[in-house]
Amino acid sequence: QVQLVESGGDLVQPGGSLRLSCAVSALLLDYVAIGWFRQAPGKEREGVSCINSDSTTTYADSVKGRFTISRDNAKNTVYLQMNSLKPEDTAVYHCAADRGRSCPSGAFWYDFWGQGTQVTVSS
Repeated sequence: QVQLVESGGDLVQPGGSLRLSCAVSALLLDYVAIGWFRQAPGKEREGVSCINSDSTTTYADSVKGRFTISRDNAKNTVYLQMNSLKPEDTAVYHCAADRGRSCPSGAFWYDFWGQGTQVTVSS
């Protein structure tokens, strides 16, 4: 059974950092793309970043230069390093997996989703 489990969310002050983890089971990262999404209360879900099976990465403009996605195939885990956090980064962050190896064009195409982890940026 495929499972994606996020962790690492927390309350952090503006300017701080967090590292989110997405542990994947029953899928090998060598063959899938993993995306990070976020959804704040009252807002639409937003794609944050994605990493292909060949480690090509993409980022939303709102997080470029602040967030870094990476993966450890040995641990079957994908990470999202978030630096210089802003209050507008507050959201529930979800990871998702697509078996097509390349990052899909939208959330609709992802096959599996995690439950999410809360990130709150506030002083």
